[in-house]
Amino acid sequence: MKSKHINIVLNDQPLEVEIAITAEMLLQQLNRHQPGTALAINQVIIPRTDWETCQLREGDNILLFQAIAGG
Repeated sequence: MKSKHINIVLNDQPLEVEIAITAEMLLQQLNRHQPGTALAINQVIIPRTDWETCQLREGDNILLFQAIAGG
């Protein structure tokens, strides 16, 4: 029987999520979809415009953080 979940790492914490989840769905579930939120998967920044289509995979290492403007 095939599992309906995958294991990912979110901000250094193991997390089990649905197999067909996108980055957008993950942020909605975590209630972390605020303006300024940035997302990297396996050390690659994912543009917000791609979150809806970005499918998460087994073993993905996700870093979620607040982007801070300044200089």
